[in-house]
Amino acid sequence: MTLRICVLSAALAALGATLVPSPAEAQTAVSVSAQIGDFHVAVSNYYRVPERDVIIVRDRRIREDEIPVVFFIAQQAHVASATIVDLRLRGLSWWDISVRYRLGADVYYVPISGRPGPPYGKAYGHYKRPRSQWKAIVLSDEDVVSLVQLRFISEHYHVAPDRVIEMRSRNTSFVAVLHEASGRAKKGENGKSEGASADSKKSDSSAKPGSSSNGRGRGRGGR
Repeated sequence: MTLRICVLSAALAALGATLVPSPAEAQTAVSVSAQIGDFHVAVSNYYRVPERDVIIVRDRRIREDEIPVVFFIAQQAHVASATIVDLRLRGLSWWDISVRYRLGADVYYVPISGRPGPPYGKAYGHYKRPRSQWKAIVLSDEDVVSLVQLRFISEHYHVAPDRVIEMRSRNTSFVAVLHEASGRAKKGENGKSEGASADSKKSDSSAKPGSSSNGRGRGRGGR
């Protein structure tokens, strides 16, 4: 009987050791959680919506990297974010939702100075045609998400779009890119990363005629 108890105690101890995360694993989990929390605050601040609205959108099973799209379209269309989520959950693509509110490819365009790499190359390929033909552009979900993320990170953290594209080429996680941009912004003077101002001027000077940020303004609003 005593032997059985000893064996059982040893087994439970071994099981407990496998269930308790190592210090490194625990630190990683906390770090990721903190980054996601910072992301929700950033979305809330940039689109000027309560943080609880951001959490509600997430809890309705909208992917983290698509949350900015919800608020971007909502503010551009002047409708509630819940309305955009409802349409998305019904199976509509981001482009279908955009067309529903008469939003064209021009609202998603962000001027850059260099040649964009993945995942932006395909999206920017559409804009090589004359601006008069932009009404014929049809963006995929990936295009819409990438361009909205680019505008959001660039404008919120005052990092040149080309820098954000470079960061994205090294990070597969959108939240990781946002975290890196946040770190760069904190290091720069007056909240701007080093070189961001110069890169922004290059972007403006190289943009197509009349293709500066659309007249609807930066991604603010969203109800």
